[in-house]
Amino acid sequence: MKRLLTLALAALTLPAMSAKKEQPLYKNSKASVAQRVDDLLARMTLEEKVGQMNQLVGIEHFKQYSTSMSAEELATNTANAFYPGVTVQDMEEWTRRGWVSSFLHVLTLEEANYLQKLNMQSRLQIPLLIGIDAIHGNAKCKGNTVYPTNIGLASSFDVDMAYKIARQTAEEMRAMNMHWNFNPNVEVARDGRWGRCGETFGEDPYLVTLMGVATNKGYQRNLDNAQDVLGCVKHFVGGSYAINGTNGAPCDVSERTLREVFFPPFKAAIQQGGDWNVMMSHNELNGIPCHTNSWLMTDVLRKEWGFKGFVVSDWMDIEHCVDQHRTAANNKEAFYQSIMAGMDMHMHGPEWQKVVVELVREGRIPESRIDESVRRILTVKFRMGLFEHPYSDVKTRDRVINDPEHKRTALDASRNSIVLLKNANSLLPLDAQKYKKVLVTGINANDQNIMGDWSEPQPEEQVWTVLRGLKSVAPTTDFCFVDQGWDPRNMSQAQVDAAVQAAKDCDLNIVCCGEYMMRFRWNERTSGEDTDRDNLDLVGLQEQLIRRLNETGKPTVVVIISGRPLSVRYAAEHAPAIVNAWEPGQYGGQAIAEILYGKVNPSAKLAMTMPRHVGQISTWYNHKRSAFFHPAVCTDNTPLYPFGHGLSYTTFRYTNLQLSQSSIPNDGKTPITASVTIENTGQRDGVEICQLYINDVVASVARPVKELKDFRRVALKAGEKKTIAFTITPDKLAFYDLNMKPIVEPGAFEVLVGGSSRDEDLQKATFNVQ
Repeated sequence: MKRLLTLALAALTLPAMSAKKEQPLYKNSKASVAQRVDDLLARMTLEEKVGQMNQLVGIEHFKQYSTSMSAEELATNTANAFYPGVTVQDMEEWTRRGWVSSFLHVLTLEEANYLQKLNMQSRLQIPLLIGIDAIHGNAKCKGNTVYPTNIGLASSFDVDMAYKIARQTAEEMRAMNMHWNFNPNVEVARDGRWGRCGETFGEDPYLVTLMGVATNKGYQRNLDNAQDVLGCVKHFVGGSYAINGTNGAPCDVSERTLREVFFPPFKAAIQQGGDWNVMMSHNELNGIPCHTNSWLMTDVLRKEWGFKGFVVSDWMDIEHCVDQHRTAANNKEAFYQSIMAGMDMHMHGPEWQKVVVELVREGRIPESRIDESVRRILTVKFRMGLFEHPYSDVKTRDRVINDPEHKRTALDASRNSIVLLKNANSLLPLDAQKYKKVLVTGINANDQNIMGDWSEPQPEEQVWTVLRGLKSVAPTTDFCFVDQGWDPRNMSQAQVDAAVQAAKDCDLNIVCCGEYMMRFRWNERTSGEDTDRDNLDLVGLQEQLIRRLNETGKPTVVVIISGRPLSVRYAAEHAPAIVNAWEPGQYGGQAIAEILYGKVNPSAKLAMTMPRHVGQISTWYNHKRSAFFHPAVCTDNTPLYPFGHGLSYTTFRYTNLQLSQSSIPNDGKTPITASVTIENTGQRDGVEICQLYINDVVASVARPVKELKDFRRVALKAGEKKTIAFTITPDKLAFYDLNMKPIVEPGAFEVLVGGSSRDEDLQKATFNVQ
């Protein structure tokens, strides 16, 4: 009997041992990523491989827009979608088969887990990559932290804060079972007409580079654990420099400008921030759609810069090679062109699966080319630990998204992002004893629009509008609120009249003007993605409101909430105080109120020039000298407010700019040090953003009048002075020569240091490269 039991146990144990031995290598977390990828790739059918190159919108998103959207709207909308002729059951079945690699527009933990559960029924159980536009926090998801948008973050010149926000965003995303963030947007924004300026880090390549690197690194770190998310360096390239300022319009620009202005942030974000993902740009570049541009995707990205990750298309942009660019006769031809040029993943739609399999079966696309893309995508999924951690849970979600540290960071970032543009006669900070009754009005006075683009409505108690912030910060003040609604296009003349009437009984006016960006009212917005302008003026009756309130004789404070620089000429000439808050996030109202009442001393500086009018869109600070050889007549050719401008409630004085040497050898390694003394000459503690610019005096190629090459946030107590040192390395002197080779030429270089890009605000010293 004992022998029989032993034999029976052995019989039961052998299959278990056999099953254990037969566990696929790719499911062994102790194997190397390369080994796991090789093993999994060898097991995959062609259909499964092609599926790994495709993405779909989330099922709940599909349900919503399949009933609320027409086929005509579908053809031009680049934010919402459904698939005509496709059912939810179809999408679920494709997921069970392993024919879907990624979903986007999934906004809840419950849906993300559900999709992963469906996917775990597939033969190989390759986890999904859930992507979302968490541009300034995971703001499209309820209860997640909403930070200032990128343009405000850039105006803080706080690179460490950019990294910190990215890390916290990554934590909240993973708690929501979301893994791929379509950010950072490292396009250099030179045209305020373009609605996506707020999504960028502004107009300067150096500032954009540092903020982009910090953000991408913050999301990814080493991309080797379950707390990291995949960053997406976008949009490569030229979308911010369209010929008419509209999203997706052609970009026609020289290779020199590409390499000196638009390429550097991409190259650095990839090489220093993690080279795992790049998204191509909507537009054509010099006649060739970016989505079929082998020079960009293969020659520059992979061969020049050594990019190892995968390239993803933007929203249906491969298909736009058919209906917009007309460089392909049909989608099949467009998919062929894009894949052979270097595309790895398609955003988004069901046609991809059948057509790409056909292209391989027909011999037009080698299966080895498909393998290249799939290998890159699988590598990311293995590195992120998705095979071991495909789900998250409610307890983790609630703990992470409600982390008080994240909320404190959002408030601090808002405080540091708000630019004081004008403060005549030191009207600000406001004296609550003097101004006992204050009128508050304007489209952005009491609306969640303060969060900015790429946000969805949040619980009311979690969003600080300006009105709420004012009441909290100055509780003894009688705030008289006159609602102007949220829609600048359809303001009521009667409500404007009501505000003017109310002002007669008030001591001071606060007007919250600007743009409308909330995405749930897609067709009513005036700024944001696909919301471009032919002018930079305030929309609707907003300027009339400001003018008439100012004409009451009561002091008027103008607060601008917008994702783009606006031409607020009347306010600049007549209103005593102007604050540009950009899109300050969920705590924006509190931060604005704290600054208006002096609880916080403003420190931000403009990351983008504010033109006087649309005719000045090319007045970026780092222009070529000949740009204003013949200035325009009948106007002031200076910008309304230049790049780097921003006031404080204290004053700073720069003195004693010194260089460590008068000349350096042109050996490619010898640096030079510039030092300057900054003194807080006012009565309040403050932070000054010290900016260092370089001017190559004479070169073989025309150079900008100045270029930002370093900056420092300097905290100074009242009366305190500090000496700040900058190291100028040879790479900060280099440019592309006549043969398009990077070079440092001998000659004189000017070092300019001060509190803005204006010549009047800069100290100057000169050295020579021998």
